[in-house]
Amino acid sequence: MNKIPMVENACRELLQCGVFDRRKKCENFIKRRLLHRIVAGEDLIFWPTGILAAGLWSCRGELAMDGPEVRGIEETLSAYYERWMKKGMPVAVIDDLLAGETLLAVYTEIRKGSRRFDKGLSEKQVEAAVYKLASYAQEHPKDGEGSFFYRPAGGETYIFVDTIGLSCPFLYQYGEIFDRQEYRELALRQIVNFLSYGMDGATGLPYHGYDMADGYKYGIIGWGRAAGWLLRGMMGCMTSDYGRERLSAPCVALMDAVLSCQRQDGYFSWQLQAMEGPADTSAVGMVCAALKRGLSIGLFAGERYENALLAGRRALERSVRDGLVYHCSGECEGFSRYPQHYAAYPWSLGPALEVL
Repeated sequence: MNKIPMVENACRELLQCGVFDRRKKCENFIKRRLLHRIVAGEDLIFWPTGILAAGLWSCRGELAMDGPEVRGIEETLSAYYERWMKKGMPVAVIDDLLAGETLLAVYTEIRKGSRRFDKGLSEKQVEAAVYKLASYAQEHPKDGEGSFFYRPAGGETYIFVDTIGLSCPFLYQYGEIFDRQEYRELALRQIVNFLSYGMDGATGLPYHGYDMADGYKYGIIGWGRAAGWLLRGMMGCMTSDYGRERLSAPCVALMDAVLSCQRQDGYFSWQLQAMEGPADTSAVGMVCAALKRGLSIGLFAGERYENALLAGRRALERSVRDGLVYHCSGECEGFSRYPQHYAAYPWSLGPALEVL
C-alpha cells in the first residue's frame, strides 16, 4: 500500500500535535492568573508525538534513502527535537521518555558518522538531551519495588501499564548504547514487577494498573492498548541477549493470550475479550508492531504468528483513509475511563507506520 500520505500526515502532526495556539495560550493565561487554576503547560514531546516519531523512524528504513520522503522525515524529526532543545529540554512527565527512543536512534546514526542530521542536530546536543531524559527517570518517584508512579505530583501511588511502553525501550536502549547496566535493570524491573503484580491469572492479560499500597489491581482486564503498551515495552528491551533471556518466555505467553482474542476480521477490540465491541486500531497497530519485531528476531515462529500479522495488517489497511488511520479509540482518562469515541489519532497512525 502507498504509505506516502501516511508519512506526510505524521510529519505534519508531529509538529502540530500538543502545541498551543494563541487562543489556547490566552485561555490558559486567564485560568491561571484570574481564576487561579492549575493549568498543564505545553509539552513539546508528549507521548502522542513520541509515538509518531517512532513510527516515522521505523518506516524510514523501508523507503529509498535518497528519496524525498526520507529527507522529509529527517527534516521533520530534526525540527521536532530542535524546537524542544531550544526551550531548554523540559521533561514534564514520564510519558516524555517515549520521544527519547527515536532520539537515541538519531544519536546512533550521528555517532556512526552519518551527515544526514548535521544541519540540525549535533552529537553533543543529542547526547545531552538523552542524558537529561535518562536522569529524569532515575529521579522519578517509585514504589517500594522500584516501579514508576505514573502521576506522583498529586500524591497518587498507582502503577500504570502505559509506563512500560512509554519508558522501558528508551531506558534499556540507553543502557545498551552508553553501557550503563543500571538503566537496563531499571527498564527490566518495570516489566518484571508488572508481570508479578498487574496481570490477570485466568486470562494471562494485563489489568490497566495496580497499587502496591493497597494490593489492588485497577481498570479492566484486557484493555487493548494496555496489552499493546506491555508488548511494546517488552519488545523494546529485546535488543540484546540480556533482555531476551529474561523476557522471551513471558512475552510469548502474553502474545499467545492476546492472539486468542483476535477477531475473524483481523482486528482487536478496544477490550480484547469484547469480541462484539468496537475495534480499536491503536491496539491492532501496537500488537502487530510487536508481532513484526518478534518475527524478525525469531522470537515468534510459525504460521500462527505470520497469519495473525497478515490479518492485522489487512485490517489496518481497511481503516486507512486519506493517510489517516481511523477506528481508533480516544485518549484514556484513567482507570476504567475509556471514552467510546472512535476516530483517527496519532496513536493509531504511529504504530500503523511500523506495520504497513
